[in-house]
Amino acid sequence: MDDVQDVGLRRVEDADIEVIFEHQADPVAVQIAAFPSRDREQHEAHWARIRSNDAVVTRTITVDGEVAGYIGSWAEEGEQFLGYWIGQEWWGRGVATRALALMVAEVPVRPLHAHVVAHNVGSIRVLEKCGFRRQQEQEEAPSDDGIVELHFVLDD
Repeated sequence: MDDVQDVGLRRVEDADIEVIFEHQADPVAVQIAAFPSRDREQHEAHWARIRSNDAVVTRTITVDGEVAGYIGSWAEEGEQFLGYWIGQEWWGRGVATRALALMVAEVPVRPLHAHVVAHNVGSIRVLEKCGFRRQQEQEEAPSDDGIVELHFVLDD
């Protein structure tokens, strides 16, 4: 598929929550992200908490007006983190890279941190394209289930 051109970020709207639910329930995406999906009730409660917290910056990623995913940034233990989820139909088209670049421009806090599992090569590539570098000294041993999580940071 070709790269898309019109990638944007906007505030999360009520109607976006259903599309985001479907994205996070995709079993292929769940396996690649190594992050469990939520049932509908958990999902809606999670998004209600996020949307009511003014300290969290959360945006819907759009492509030509369609919801392609979400991206967010939050403070945790004195560090600023960033994470995103892209619907599978948008993978490999430059959507995540463009959305991340837009979010990095919107969130001025540095350093910015991101965690990604080692087998998620697509997300690793997105982070690297946007200037994040792997910070091995902050990484931990594999979890009990063998998942290796990498730590990336953007300093400038």
